Amino acid sequence: MCSGRIDLKHIFRAFSKGMDGVFIGGCRLGECNYITHGNYHALNLTLLCKRIMEYIGLNPDRLRVEFMSAGDGNLFVDIMDEYTQQVREIGPLGKSEGIEPAELEKRLAKVIKQIPYIKIMTNEKMGTHLEDPAEYESFFTLEEVSKLFTEMISYYIDPEKCQACMICARRCPVDAIISAKKEVHVIEQDKCIRCGSCFEACPDRFDAIIEIPGGEPVPPPPPEGERAIVKKDKKKAG
Repeated sequence: MCSGRIDLKHIFRAFSKGMDGVFIGGCRLGECNYITHGNYHALNLTLLCKRIMEYIGLNPDRLRVEFMSAGDGNLFVDIMDEYTQQVREIGPLGKSEGIEPAELEKRLAKVIKQIPYIKIMTNEKMGTHLEDPAEYESFFTLEEVSKLFTEMISYYIDPEKCQACMICARRCPVDAIISAKKEVHVIEQDKCIRCGSCFEACPDRFDAIIEIPGGEPVPPPPPEGERAIVKKDKKKAG
């Protein structure tokens, strides 16, 4: 199967289960059997993942990607022997980095929760075909990855403007919007993946979805029982 199927979720789930290292093997770059050239995606994903690991304090050398053909048996053995020794020298996950198990679990859980948002924000770069290894180091920067976690936009439904049209709720890919007829809709922040679908779907005449920059608190929604839409009386002409 194509290495392009590898997902951030697969890699960080392995680490969250206690794996000390993750190895990704794919066919040679430029020799993919599929027109999508998924191995370039696997390379880009690995570079992104290494930066995320660095951001949360894990040694990025725990993750490795290599490209070879099915006939490179001896090369595969040599690489795996070298990689296995490398991971042994690094040591158990978290221990050599000085991260307590509970803190490591917390950091990995945060990454896994934000993977949908990370994929949305990095989607354009994933299709890049990096031909020169000299480009690998700078393809994703630590500053760029840091912004994915510190400048993440949140969305809030203004109860004064919401008209309970339910359009945003139908558009949400993760059912993170509590909706009911004639009631102000509410975004469940813990479920929201910050994709912006609700913001784009809200009709211009309502303009009820507000973008909140990363780091700023999201206002609390109206409590249950106080979400009824109140229609404003039109002033009579005269």
